[in-house]
Amino acid sequence: MIEMKPIEMNGKQVIAISVQLPKTTLLVVTTDKGYIMCGALDIALLNERLADRNIIAGRALGVRTIDQLLEAPLESVTFTAEQMGIVPGMKGKDAILAML
Repeated sequence: MIEMKPIEMNGKQVIAISVQLPKTTLLVVTTDKGYIMCGALDIALLNERLADRNIIAGRALGVRTIDQLLEAPLESVTFTAEQMGIVPGMKGKDAILAML
C-alpha cells in the first residue's frame, strides 16, 4: 500500500509518503527542494555517483512512522544539504523547515 498525504509546516505544504513493502516500510517527507527518508536512503550514492545533481537529502535510522521520521535526528545528510546548514543530528522536521 502507498499512502501520500500533505502536511502543513510553517504555513507551507510538504508531502509525506509511506510505502508498505514486505517486512519494511519506506518513509519519505519531501519539499520542492529536498527530502528526508528512512534508513533505506543511500547517502553515499547521492554524494558520490549522483554528486552532479546536488541532491538535498537526509537519512534517519530506526524510524517506523512519518511522525518518528520528523522527530528523529538525521544520521547522515548529503554534501549539498550540509551547505544549506542541514547537519547530522538535526531533527528531521528542522531539516524539512530548512528546505522550505
